[in-house]
Amino acid sequence: MAKNSSSTITVPDAVWLGRGRHLGPEPEQDVRRNLIALKAAGVLDDFLDLDPVEAARSTVLHPRDESADPGPTARRVFEARWRVADDVTVRAQLTTYDAETRRKEGDGVTWVLAAEAERAWDAHWPSPATMFWPDSDRVPWDHDTVPGVRMRTTNHLPKDDDELRQRLRDCTRQSWYIHVVVHEAMTPDAKGQQPLSAFLPPSLRHRVVEHRGTPEQAQIADFAMKRVLGVRMPRGGAVVLPTDPQTQGYEAERFTVRSVFLDGSEPTELLDRIKEFAALPRPLPAGAEPALTRLRQGWHLLTPDEELAHAQDMVTKYAEALDAMTKSRDLYQEAAEAAQAALAEVTGGDGVPPAPGTAKSEASPLSALTKAFGRFRDPKK
Repeated sequence: MAKNSSSTITVPDAVWLGRGRHLGPEPEQDVRRNLIALKAAGVLDDFLDLDPVEAARSTVLHPRDESADPGPTARRVFEARWRVADDVTVRAQLTTYDAETRRKEGDGVTWVLAAEAERAWDAHWPSPATMFWPDSDRVPWDHDTVPGVRMRTTNHLPKDDDELRQRLRDCTRQSWYIHVVVHEAMTPDAKGQQPLSAFLPPSLRHRVVEHRGTPEQAQIADFAMKRVLGVRMPRGGAVVLPTDPQTQGYEAERFTVRSVFLDGSEPTELLDRIKEFAALPRPLPAGAEPALTRLRQGWHLLTPDEELAHAQDMVTKYAEALDAMTKSRDLYQEAAEAAQAALAEVTGGDGVPPAPGTAKSEASPLSALTKAFGRFRDPKK
């Protein structure tokens, strides 16, 4: 790769992130149906379906935090809460967006998903993606933001050299997913054509995108990957692509597998390399930080205990604000009384200034007023 820089901000170990495009006609309806079905089945504790304007105005945990605003192109905000490993609570927020600029009508609707658990994420937990999206091939929610790339299937590398290099750059710089390139030493049968991600644990399955190079692409793909990313693709093998900024601890040789049998059997070595890569401290992708902030500071779906704690916190804050206002009022009242006392001393109590020459020179109105305020400032007087 051209640079080996790494971001100082990494994805927290309790967080699951995803971003993609839904190419169907009714993405929000697909989400609603799935959420309703999973809640009825007892998989979800609860969920919310919010208008983005409503979500921004009614932010519960941080009502004045502008970072909770999903943005002007947001279409809908969904929240869901469920439990894993018996008692570990997971909170997740999915937002759908209209593309700011569309090259064509089929670009679909962009979605961003952020989930956070109460402890470090376990790859064997259910995928947050399938809590919102139905895990069906008939619902096209699983397209990456990189054009022509999709999860849950195999993506053949472009034949054109320039398109191939551009695909590699986009996948490493723009995508939020782990990208793996597998070279087919020979054209596989139906079993070998099945995506290898099917062997991965549930939560990792929707974080991996698999690319395939045909037998005749061995040399051109290897050259392009070496030039663009600084990695090699062995004939009949596979490689886990680096990210840009590069993931700390990534070594091309370590994440290269020399031989992968595409016969339907479990590719144990490649799966181990993918799991190892997924466990590395990965730089937070561009655009992920606002999504994580909204999840934490723009959350609405509270449990009864959280609602009670929130109400108690609000009562405390209102009491503190009222106390501050009362103290401010008392200070203003004391200042007004001091001013009235000073004025009375200057005017002799009748509100009429003394005639010129009747007061002693040292008892001028200015000196009397200064003296009165001096007594007010001095607690001993």
